Amino acid sequence: MNDKRGTRKSAKRVLPGFGLTLGYTLFYLSIIVLIPLSALVFKTFTLTWDQFWTAVSAPRVLASYRLTFGASFIAAMVNLFFGLLIAWVLVRYQFPGKKIMDALVDLPFALPTAVAGISLTALLAGNGWVGQYLEPMGIQLAFKPAGIVIALIFIGLPFVVRTVQPVLEDAEKELEEAATCLGATRWQTFTKVILPSITPALLTGFAMAFARAVGEYGSVIFIAGNMPMVSEITPLIIIGKLEQYDTAGATAVAVVMLLISFVLLLVINALQAWQRRTS
Repeated sequence: MNDKRGTRKSAKRVLPGFGLTLGYTLFYLSIIVLIPLSALVFKTFTLTWDQFWTAVSAPRVLASYRLTFGASFIAAMVNLFFGLLIAWVLVRYQFPGKKIMDALVDLPFALPTAVAGISLTALLAGNGWVGQYLEPMGIQLAFKPAGIVIALIFIGLPFVVRTVQPVLEDAEKELEEAATCLGATRWQTFTKVILPSITPALLTGFAMAFARAVGEYGSVIFIAGNMPMVSEITPLIIIGKLEQYDTAGATAVAVVMLLISFVLLLVINALQAWQRRTS
């Protein structure tokens, strides 16, 4: 009798059953994600195929695609390396000011993006604290694609650090010690023991940083210069079409960005699944 009562108690869950929780999940996702995206697609359907193709394949729009996705990819790759380095230092070492450094990682989350853009522009412009020394050497960062990459690195870094950091904290150090005892070098221990265990987290951080960078507007708009065919990002193209009351054209460009981002994230998720199967 006591066993039956224990079984009934163990069968109880904190949350309601699968059916109810799944229903709430689908309802919430529909309200927050599916309905807005559906409205985006349906508005695009008001265009004919020729009008859609003209809107999304104009030279100015194509140049913005190349800049937006190219700069986002470069920034995410930089964050992949330095985010891992910062997470490693925060987890594996003790030093004065560690808590302050840990808190500074989250600064791009708390700082308004417009403030970040203005601050970076003030630093990197020709008369800025950093730019005044770089410009005489022929290095111009502000109002160039390089400035966009720097802004995207700034806003994307926390995604990689905060994704990798808990995985490193939970890693079993006994495996590293065993590898060292078996004669493995530090590099072999890192590549054969540590890296495979954190690769899914690295890919997740990369995907999040990339996705954030693709849609970033506030921190980029001030430092980009917004020169057509040179430093004009796709979100600015969309804003410009909306200001001209070309809502259908804006949604058409947005749909293309959505499709490209979805494909890239699908590829990254496929790589994560493949890595989990092989590890």
